[in-house]
Parts: sequence; structure tokens; C-alpha cells
Amino acid sequence: MTRTRLFAPLSLEGARLSNRIVIAPMCQYSAEGGCMTDWHLAHYGQLAFSGAGLLTIEATAVAPEGRITYADVGLYSDASESAFARVLDMIRRHSDIPVAVQLAHAGRKASCEVPWRGGAQIAPESPQGWRTVAPSARPLAASEAAPLALTPEGMVQIRDAFVASARRAARLGLDAIQLHGAHGYLLHQFLSPLANRRDDDYGGSLENRMRFPLEVFDAVRETFPAGKPVTMRVSGTDWIDGGWTIEETCAFAQALERRGCAAIHVSSGGLAPAAIPAGPNYQVPLAAKVKAAVGIPVVAVGLITDFDQAERILSEGSADLIALARALLYDPRWPWHAAAHFGEQVAAPPQYLRAAPHGARDLFVPPGD
Repeated sequence: MTRTRLFAPLSLEGARLSNRIVIAPMCQYSAEGGCMTDWHLAHYGQLAFSGAGLLTIEATAVAPEGRITYADVGLYSDASESAFARVLDMIRRHSDIPVAVQLAHAGRKASCEVPWRGGAQIAPESPQGWRTVAPSARPLAASEAAPLALTPEGMVQIRDAFVASARRAARLGLDAIQLHGAHGYLLHQFLSPLANRRDDDYGGSLENRMRFPLEVFDAVRETFPAGKPVTMRVSGTDWIDGGWTIEETCAFAQALERRGCAAIHVSSGGLAPAAIPAGPNYQVPLAAKVKAAVGIPVVAVGLITDFDQAERILSEGSADLIALARALLYDPRWPWHAAAHFGEQVAAPPQYLRAAPHGARDLFVPPGD
């Protein structure tokens, strides 16, 4: 029996989460040729020991041209699968945290430099660049090379790439898949009228704009083992007049729920430059509206940093889980401190059990207990 909602367990189909703290996917831009490196061993090792309920691996491209940068992780080749397995095997040896992967295609936001070198788009003719694709031949910025508008055949190839990556994820034994339908990447580009100006069955009406993302979801759900969850991350709004709205997000979430989506992770923005009212809890009202529209679990994210803040979001019914990103980069032991704050318990490796502070001797339970 737990004292708080934050540390109450939750089942997402076959994945059992020991608490409601989700490690959000956070790109590291540290892969080589789509393959994870020693950086990922260190990074995911410390997050695996965090005590969170679920670890989500960063945006993982389903095709080389679907990477945001040349340094993105992929799951589209035997080499990238093998490198992924090396990191996952390390996690499995030392932690029982459930592990999900976020499968993604960047669309017109691909072919970019890494953020600490400016993050600008790299020209297609440059050695580390390539021509991007999108629903329509509309660049993110006027200074960028226009993407190629996807043909129906190209859309089938991308859908099949998601399927192939889902098959690799199943072979690796990953516990869940999250599809990236947020932050201005390809699936979000199809959803938003700001990026999707198609005049065929995949553009125009809301039903048409949802069609390709739903086709991708259906194909991945059919491929990934039954009893293991497939979820979707969405941007609740573009924060721009004439863009994707929270009402459309709710309709999309309902369509996903009917198709067997296990949870909806609600973020926002990323489709085009916008005036975003960022501040503590600024995206929570979006999650609350989605939660009111569906019966599946909803994940809230965005400037959630305080223990009582996280608990209040859950206890007030605005969301079912809390996702942390930069807060966990800053403090990978955030769940430990939250458990100590509330008098709860959290999993830790046996090597760390003696680290429990005086006055919180019952803080830790060994993995598997």
C-alpha cells in the first residue's frame, strides 16, 4: 500500500510499472552511424538505477533519412540492433526497470546539426546532410531546403520501416513502443494543417490528416507482440492559430484508443516557431483535456520538477503518469528523493542499498522484490 499516487503501481497491458514516474525520451545525439556508443551505456545505466517506473529510450529513427541529426540512434540495421542490444543487455543485468523505445521519423526536421553546434539544417549536398521528406514540399524555415513531398509509395516505405523497427524491438525484448507523433516530426507533420497541404486522401480534413499516423500505428500494433503496449506521444497544440489544436488531439487520441493504444503522452509544440507560454505545469491542462476524452492512461510532461507538484497533478486527476526529462538529466536520483520526501519505497541496486540516508532506512528495496 502506497501513501501517494506517484508511487502507486500501474499496469500498461503487459508492462508493470512500480510507480507513475516515466523517464521521457531524451535525444543524446551521440550515436555513430545510427549505433549506440559507450555514451549510451553510461547514460542509460544511470537512468536504469533511478527508481523510475519506466525508462523510454530516446527518439530512435526507423530509417537513416528519418534521423534528426547524423548522430541520432537508429533501429534500422543489424548493426544498430546489435549496438542497441549491448546497451539493453547491460540494463537487464543490473535493473528490472521496464524499457520502452520511441520510434520516430523526423520528416522535414531531419538532416540537422547537433544542438550544441547550433542545430541548423545541413544542406542535402553536404557530407552529413540529405534531402528530407514531408507530407508537403514546405520547409520548416524559408532558409532551409524544401523537403520532397512524399508519394503514396514513399509513405508505404516509411510505414514499412516503422514495422521493421518494431520487429527489431520485439526481437530485442523491449517492453513497450512509443510512436513519436509530436514536436513537429513526420507523424505530427501529417496531423497539422500548417505542414500538411496535401490534396489527396491524406490531407485536408481531420480524418484525412490522421490517416497516415493511424496507419502507422495499426501496422506497428499488429507487429509488436500482443500483451506489450504500444503508445503514442502527441503535441496537444501547435500554439499557432490555424495549427493543430487540443480538440483535434482529443479526437486523435480517441481514434488511437479504439485501435488499442495503451497510453497517450501529451506534450506540445515543435511544428513551427511559436509563442509558447512555458512555465511549471504549462502542458498539464492539455493532458487533462485528453484524459477527459479517453479511458486509457495519459502521461503529463513539461517543467514538472517538484515532488509535491507531481503528486498534485496525479491526485487532482489531470494525468495518470508523470514524465520527467531535463529534471532527470540534472538529477538522475529524482525518484529516490521523491520517495524519501513522501516516505515511500523505491527500487535500487543492492550495491546502493547502504546509501539510504539516516531517517529513511526503509527507502530502498532491491530490484525484483
